[in-house]
Amino acid sequence: MAFTKTTEQDSHYDHLEKMSVEKILTTINKEDSGVAEAVKIAVPQIEVLVNQIVDKIKDGGRLFYIGAGTSGRLGILDASECPPTFGVPHEMVIGLIAGGDVAIRKAVEFAEDDKNQGWKDLKAHYVCDKDIVIGIAASGTTPYVISALKACAKASIITGCITCNSGSPLAIAAKFPIEVVVGPEVVTGSSRMKAGTAQKLVLNMITTTVMVKLGRVKGNKMVDMQLSNDKLVNRGIKMIREQLNISESKASSLLKTHKNVRNVLNNYSNGNSENK
Repeated sequence: MAFTKTTEQDSHYDHLEKMSVEKILTTINKEDSGVAEAVKIAVPQIEVLVNQIVDKIKDGGRLFYIGAGTSGRLGILDASECPPTFGVPHEMVIGLIAGGDVAIRKAVEFAEDDKNQGWKDLKAHYVCDKDIVIGIAASGTTPYVISALKACAKASIITGCITCNSGSPLAIAAKFPIEVVVGPEVVTGSSRMKAGTAQKLVLNMITTTVMVKLGRVKGNKMVDMQLSNDKLVNRGIKMIREQLNISESKASSLLKTHKNVRNVLNNYSNGNSENK
């Protein structure tokens, strides 16, 4: 069957410029409402890839995201949030984007068309067969990403992908593809919309589940989060107070001493007299 990019098909809506603001907003919202269902259909694919990631990281490997444009930025966003949220090293989850860091804020012309740079970018981080690489591309046709995954396969590196078209060249190149088919965008071809939302949902699911399975969540709490601002410090105090049934002042004092919620809880469970 011939490959068709549904992400590039004409919008189901026309004359957008003639719509009222309310109509445009409700139209976008109507289309967005189907994204979660599309992700739900892909859960079995996501599960298989997550299991691979957990095994690789437990064995000392790393998770790489590689993409271009919106897809690349979403990968970088997800990677950058893992250390403060789960207290893991910055090198555990790495996001790469076509065109380099400058492309995070400003589009770099034709960067996504380079068939050699993706592998070069991965090699700059000494990627190896202990790692796992996920290509992100809504279209499923981005040369920068596809060529990188093909090079990974030659180097015996496990690959996955997140795309929003079925049967794409990217999905074929990946060992463990995730296909979330959300259909045409309200603005034809603007895959930062539904496709971007779908990719963000999948990325959230991947890293959150991986970190839970790596023991970075206790109960439902981010006990390894970095205490990088007052909001997070207060959240940590609240966790400790509720978990240990102690006063706020005592919880605050323990957190100042041990610098980390998990350290406090572990210290308390070990029967340290200072906590009693």
